[in-house]
Amino acid sequence: MRGDRFISILLLLQSQGRMTAKELSEKLEVSERTIYRDMEVLSGSGIPVFADRGQNGGWSLVDGYQTDLTGLKESEIRALFVPAAPQLLDDLGLTRTSEDARNKVIASLPAAYRESAKDIWSRIHIDTSSWRGTKEKIASFEVLKNAIWKNNKLNILYQRADGQTNHYIVQPLGLVAKGSSWYVIAAKENGDIRNYRASRIQSAVPSKETFERPVDFDIAAYWKNSKQAFIKALPTYEVWVNTSREMLPRLSFSTYFARIIETASTDEKGWTRVKLAFDTKEEAKRFLLGFTDQMTVTEPVELHAEILRMAEAAVAHYKK
Repeated sequence: MRGDRFISILLLLQSQGRMTAKELSEKLEVSERTIYRDMEVLSGSGIPVFADRGQNGGWSLVDGYQTDLTGLKESEIRALFVPAAPQLLDDLGLTRTSEDARNKVIASLPAAYRESAKDIWSRIHIDTSSWRGTKEKIASFEVLKNAIWKNNKLNILYQRADGQTNHYIVQPLGLVAKGSSWYVIAAKENGDIRNYRASRIQSAVPSKETFERPVDFDIAAYWKNSKQAFIKALPTYEVWVNTSREMLPRLSFSTYFARIIETASTDEKGWTRVKLAFDTKEEAKRFLLGFTDQMTVTEPVELHAEILRMAEAAVAHYKK
């Protein structure tokens, strides 16, 4: 453990240039006294560390004490250092590990590229969380992760989208993060590979029995094909509406799954004819009714009639 801390100190000093004992203690989660003792050991072992006294002082290494990583282009370094989403790293328990790995790689870069690599984090940040900070609860995430690494079969109780729960014995092959949601990719006993939303796994019990991973299984390629098949199979309900000038921009920022398929002509009063697509008819009705007198359904005719009945029922209800 102490040896690992020595390596971390060296890599931090190589990447940061100079750090105070307080900064090092906070990074490594030890006391400042421990840092001073570690520095004495490093200095006594021949590592060229020295302390600058004063207000702006701190510990640093003699210039040139580093290992250069050569052969990387600047664009490759930028690609390598694009930050991962903090929430996903935290879910995987890799936040600290990622930071340590980043410091090791930065310390190994040629001096000409080191500042460029650090600059990535001041320009790019990836946040997959929702605006309200809500997060799906995953009851057995640690169990799922361990089973994936150890190739253990799992007995899971899974709740389907329709609310029905079923028991399955699966062979977990990997995890996929879609936005802020996690999916477990697993094979059934017959070899069929399926996607299971991790938050719907109500319980997961690892089996002592292990399995052999498919040698040619590529999770990225599998997910790409699975996603395309899912999108292709989604139901579509298309609607033509006339919308006011004020409401037209809001269609692009709807909280429902309304997609603009086509925008046609605008009449002299400023009403624009727009073709929208929804996943279901019920979604379309709830969405369109919310626009009240700022949007009118023209096709299909039966939807126009149904929304009229809904509006009349709402008026009658609130007049009671």
